[in-house]
Amino acid sequence: MTKGTETSSKGGLEGVVAAKTRLSAVKGSVGELVYCGYNIDELAGKVSYEEVVHLLHHDHLPNQAQLDELRSVLVGFREIPRGVIDLIQSLPNTTAPMNAIRTAVSALGCFDAMAEDDSMYAQRRKALRLIAQIPIVTAYFHLARQGKPLPPSDPNLGEAANFMSLINGEQPSEETVKTMDMCYVLHADHGMNASTFSSRVTIATLSDMYSAICSAIGTLKGPLHGGANEGVIRMLQEIGSIEAVDGFIADCLAQKKKIMGIGHRVYKVLDPRAPHLKRMAQKLSTELGEPKWIKMSDRIAGIMLKEKGLHANVDFYSATVYYSLGIPIDLFTPIFAIARTAGWTAHVLEQLSDNRLIRPQSEYVGASGLQAKPIEER
Repeated sequence: MTKGTETSSKGGLEGVVAAKTRLSAVKGSVGELVYCGYNIDELAGKVSYEEVVHLLHHDHLPNQAQLDELRSVLVGFREIPRGVIDLIQSLPNTTAPMNAIRTAVSALGCFDAMAEDDSMYAQRRKALRLIAQIPIVTAYFHLARQGKPLPPSDPNLGEAANFMSLINGEQPSEETVKTMDMCYVLHADHGMNASTFSSRVTIATLSDMYSAICSAIGTLKGPLHGGANEGVIRMLQEIGSIEAVDGFIADCLAQKKKIMGIGHRVYKVLDPRAPHLKRMAQKLSTELGEPKWIKMSDRIAGIMLKEKGLHANVDFYSATVYYSLGIPIDLFTPIFAIARTAGWTAHVLEQLSDNRLIRPQSEYVGASGLQAKPIEER
């Protein structure tokens, strides 16, 4: 870790460098995202999510033998302990999925014999175990809350295909798998975002992998982070039609309300992931014969760019993609978590490779010199 020597006058640690990383670079001024030297445009639609997992964990894309081995390991880790399944099935049907996932991940640590093994071999095994199991616990909770059986995974399917197969009860189409796999790739890592930072803070205390990922999941849940994609589709549903867009946005701007999926904390130009998702949304809308959502999205994006100079971000179009695939709205953020587990675990491993406790300073702005009066005089 680098020790910060500068303080920022802005809140939220804006402008403060918290770590050096080889994993990803978010170049906000020019709208670029880089994974281990590869521009996201070189990866999206060209390599699989599993290849990106290998890239983030090993700093290079795999050859075929390495990819086959990784896929085999992930398939082998998919089975969920009976105790965790019982826990998932015992949760109230009204449990928020992100709460269920966080709880299940914590429980997974209780059933892993390597949970407290701090060797790098064990840490890497735990990282891959989480990448393989978080999609399963997500799907199992979704099925359990509907009173449906929890089927085994298909060892012949990749990560994206297996997840879609579980939640839908049938093997997904090739186009659905390609779409979901690209979404996984686009969400796999993104610099020192809030959830990644929280995972690194947790593991920097020399806590365990499961605790670090629970921290990340809890952070991602918030509507200002991963929860934004759910907000986008709910906003589109509230608007209802293309004809109502202009009035709705005008009212929001007049009341200074945030438009979900518009603008980004780092990108000052177009989020480089957004065009990939927009193309997928357009294609899905054409194939499904339901162009309303993408038309509304395009209209909102155009108004916000013209009126506020703000661009659509990754959440803006991922919401339409997921909705078009028939994925329940409250699973949008869990899918984000599934994909980002690749990045979270890579950052945890990177933090451990050269660890220093993350302990920033705070600026006290409270009162001083107060004297405590006896309780009967207060």
